[in-house]
Amino acid sequence: MATEDVPRPSERPGRARPSFWPGHGRNRVRTAVIGTVLAGYAWAAGAAAPFSATALVCVLVPGVVLAAMARWWPPDRIPAPERLDATGMSYWVICVAALFEWEASAYRDNSLPWHPSLTNLVNPLIEPHLLKSAAILVWILAGWALVRR
Repeated sequence: MATEDVPRPSERPGRARPSFWPGHGRNRVRTAVIGTVLAGYAWAAGAAAPFSATALVCVLVPGVVLAAMARWWPPDRIPAPERLDATGMSYWVICVAALFEWEASAYRDNSLPWHPSLTNLVNPLIEPHLLKSAAILVWILAGWALVRR
């Protein structure tokens, strides 16, 4: 049986794999250095005491860097869809409205034990330094994804 005429998965038209990082194969050293720096920064930021000046600076620095990158070195943008999917958008709006309602009612009730805020629910989950650092790294990468969009 001859298989020479069967295209390989990478050769099939319309089957190109989307890459999360366009051009990532071009400069692996740069990608590794950036990843190492981000992981180190997240590790250092995870060690900061909550509500301290260090924690404030650790939150502001990535925000300022991402804002500067979005302003002065904008990446190639992902094209916007031609029309909005109303059904999918309504699911997101409902979820965001429910989260805002939860936080507002917890704020109104002064975050009583029977109605804790989302922060009070999440803080024990990310208490270990490794998990807190991972959460900060995910937060920075989500910010980059938003800037890229």
